Amino acid sequence: MASVIDLSRIPYIPGRLHATNNQFQRYGPKGFMEIKVLHNDNLYVRVDLPGVPDDAIRYRVDAVRQKVVFFSGEETLRAGDKVDDVREYSGTAGLGCDCCEITGVEAKMKDGVLRMILSRVKVKDHDNKCTHFLPPNTGKSGRYDIGDSAIDMIEVEDHPFVVKGRKGTFTSARTSDGCYHFSVDLPGVSSDDIFVLPNENEFKFIAENKIVYEHDESCRIFIGAVNKRTCCSHGIPLLDHNIAWDAEFGVLKVRVSPPPLNNNDQ
Repeated sequence: MASVIDLSRIPYIPGRLHATNNQFQRYGPKGFMEIKVLHNDNLYVRVDLPGVPDDAIRYRVDAVRQKVVFFSGEETLRAGDKVDDVREYSGTAGLGCDCCEITGVEAKMKDGVLRMILSRVKVKDHDNKCTHFLPPNTGKSGRYDIGDSAIDMIEVEDHPFVVKGRKGTFTSARTSDGCYHFSVDLPGVSSDDIFVLPNENEFKFIAENKIVYEHDESCRIFIGAVNKRTCCSHGIPLLDHNIAWDAEFGVLKVRVSPPPLNNNDQ
């Protein structure tokens, strides 16, 4: 059972996104990827790959030892998922210099998040400390364009490492049996970290990844709602539906089934 989420940490800023990589994120590190230099000069890399099973990620150091290439198999297909939405990922991270080489990789995939420690050594220009890495603009989601009269939000970004399937954080569909299915990306979150709060008008959820790893800046908190017009039958209250949900590999999946028809003769 999830413990109480401390919402007092979340600043209330009407009309703004906290992180443009995920419209539901309200607190914590931003961006699909985060890279930072550790005290021992190794690199810490955090990559959001929601939907990827813990054992389905692969990686290799490229031939010139300047970057790590990571890639996944297909996201797990579950009931209600559209085949065209099933994702595969591929991307790179590493060095932005020619003075270092990557000598080792420690990687762990959990709840839709890949975390890597990249060991490196200086091979030339030894007197200068190296702080260059790729990509150089990670973790900068959540910026805003400021106009003359109002703040205009940058649109939610597509996932840059998706090479097949949907690139957005939310998808919904109605199946032939009349059920509504929707999925929400909540990278780093497990089923024990989520509160689900449906009411007559909407399906609400609040989630916080309780496990904060050693090199993570902080936890992340997600808050969102799906309007009943998106997820239930017309004219039938949402709470009259059968609602089932689960979270796996950093993705919340919800199934909303209409009540059975009453075929009794009047």
